Amino acid sequence: METAITTELKGKKKPKADSGKLEAIEFLRTRSLANVIQAEVERMIVEGELTPNERINENGLAQRLGVSRGPIREACSALAAIGLIQIIPNRGFFVRELSPQEALEVSHARAGVFACMTMMLAETATAADIAVLRALVERMEAIVPSKEVNKYFPVNLQFHSEIARLCGNSRLGQIYQSLARELHIQRYRALHSGEVLAISNAEHREIFEAIQAHDPARAFAAGRNHVLNGIVRTRQAMAKRG
Repeated sequence: METAITTELKGKKKPKADSGKLEAIEFLRTRSLANVIQAEVERMIVEGELTPNERINENGLAQRLGVSRGPIREACSALAAIGLIQIIPNRGFFVRELSPQEALEVSHARAGVFACMTMMLAETATAADIAVLRALVERMEAIVPSKEVNKYFPVNLQFHSEIARLCGNSRLGQIYQSLARELHIQRYRALHSGEVLAISNAEHREIFEAIQAHDPARAFAAGRNHVLNGIVRTRQAMAKRG
């Protein structure tokens, strides 16, 4: 049974879809999907499912993730921009492997930037900032006995990212994150035995306590030493992998 309203609506023309809005929605949908895929491909690289110098099988990855190749390519291009993937013309996307010299140079640069950020945060840290860092150190401490690197590593990344966010210098934070991403694979491998998690988090606690004490010099030293010690752990991990 038709009502007066339905009769009136039938007599009206349906409004035309705004093509600009539809394009914007489609862009956002695709962009969001590409971001999800980027995070998954990054995880696969960091955890060793995709190995250094391995070619990214776009078709296989698209089938595995249930998407088209478009978002796969967009995600790989984004990862190439941050140094985890390299694009070889006429061949495709490949997992990038830093040379030992490149890794060393990036690590030393990261050590200097991280030390500066910890120093700056020690000068300005609020009670809320300190609470955020304390919670992360305690979360990692709770994971240490299990030796589960796959659970520890994301919290470890978050601890460093929070210092970059809270240090009060967004440009410095951006530089740090760029350097850190290039070293994701090496950093994960440095922790992969699970035996060094306690050592790693003891260093995190030293950084936290220096910031909590508002001691810039101590924080600078703790931040720099943590990254430099990570270089040694990475070398040891690579030696064991043979």
